[in-house]
Amino acid sequence: MKFNQHTVIGEAVVSGIGLHTGVVSNMTFTPAKINHGIKFQRIDLDNQPIIDADVDNVVDLSRGTSIEQNGGRINTVEHVLSALVALEIDNVLIKIDGPEPPIMDGSARQFMDAILEIGLQEQAAPRNFFELPHSVFYEDKVRDVEIIALPLDDYRVTVMVDYNSPVLGSQHASLNKLTDFYEQISDARTFCFLHEIEELYKQDLIKGGDISNAIVVVDRMVKPGELDHLAHLLNKPKVEVEKEGILNNVSLRYKNEPARHKLLDIVGDLALVGRPIKAQIMAARPGHAANIAFARKLKKIIQKTSHSKIPQYDPKIPPVMDINKIAKILPHRYPFLLIDKIFHLDDKSVGGIKNVTYNEPFFQGHFPGNPVMPGVLQVEAMAQIGGILALNSVSDPENYWTYFLGIDNFKFKKMVFPGDTLIFKCELLEPIRRGFVKMSGVAYIGNQLVCEGNMTAVLVKKE
Repeated sequence: MKFNQHTVIGEAVVSGIGLHTGVVSNMTFTPAKINHGIKFQRIDLDNQPIIDADVDNVVDLSRGTSIEQNGGRINTVEHVLSALVALEIDNVLIKIDGPEPPIMDGSARQFMDAILEIGLQEQAAPRNFFELPHSVFYEDKVRDVEIIALPLDDYRVTVMVDYNSPVLGSQHASLNKLTDFYEQISDARTFCFLHEIEELYKQDLIKGGDISNAIVVVDRMVKPGELDHLAHLLNKPKVEVEKEGILNNVSLRYKNEPARHKLLDIVGDLALVGRPIKAQIMAARPGHAANIAFARKLKKIIQKTSHSKIPQYDPKIPPVMDINKIAKILPHRYPFLLIDKIFHLDDKSVGGIKNVTYNEPFFQGHFPGNPVMPGVLQVEAMAQIGGILALNSVSDPENYWTYFLGIDNFKFKKMVFPGDTLIFKCELLEPIRRGFVKMSGVAYIGNQLVCEGNMTAVLVKKE
């Protein structure tokens, strides 16, 4: 799995008809900043509303997952979202001039192809993984659905389906790593049963449905004249089937293509949790209603376990800046370079690390028999990390000095001893103007707040 956040390098465009609305739309994947997330934008509406890809915005589950926010609605988002999850894209704005993404061939492959042709851009911030703290179980006895998520330092999905059909029977599909999704899952097409088509049309659905973008399973004997009626519904001159099988005798891409598509759907639906997931997901007979109910359950756990102010630092993830890169930007040197690593950096915030050891020179004179890191040096370390944020606002940081002008409302909550790892986060309080930088800062050891306050600095160009 990718460690850092990613977006698309440029604009990737796909066009086509929507499965359920029958409306032709153009959809453009556009780059987005760090921590932007996945968002849709209805550019065909007057106010061009933005709709977050969030389970709280799900409004309809009629044969697909539809989201709505700010007066804008997007239908059938699951195939697009599955492609983004598989490519490990965290930040993207998807502009669309219609109510529904193109169905393409009924799979996610063409979305992935369009994005891969443009390329991905790694961003200077770690991915905000949701690591399952414990097993989570969901059951819908009416639909006979079971979904379980188990803690795992990876993302794996297994799906089992049983349609009580002589054509499909029982099937299962597995995704053992995301890099397998493109070759093994992404081209699995959506499907329905012959007996469902009439009812779907009565519900004003599948207006864009076609045997070129969906598999129709014929699981019973066809009545005389039924195929002619079906051809009329599908706007085709003729459709045919040999006994029980697939309408128009279309060949399946895999014997278990329906199970693979159900896996594709659950990957897309669970993207609405809003964060990349680390877990083993196992689902028996899943559908959109169960997927979304399970996603809501996961999001509640996220809300209970997340600490918004605490910087999320994972030492396993390669840093955005190591000490060598830091030394190229900051002019500080021994014994006054007080930071070791930058693990997050965007245009509004920065996260960094200070590993405190007994070899720090200040411990020789600051309580030698009881070594405690001076509070003023904690502030200095925070200021240096804030200096990285300030210098990130200019294209030639090596040509600027950052001077510390003042501190406000600083409080110290916990003493810092040798062996501690200080995790800092600084955020801009307002946009940088005329070189003046105002930011808030916090420092933690684990989940314990060490110090916090506001700082002011100024950028001065070297002469």
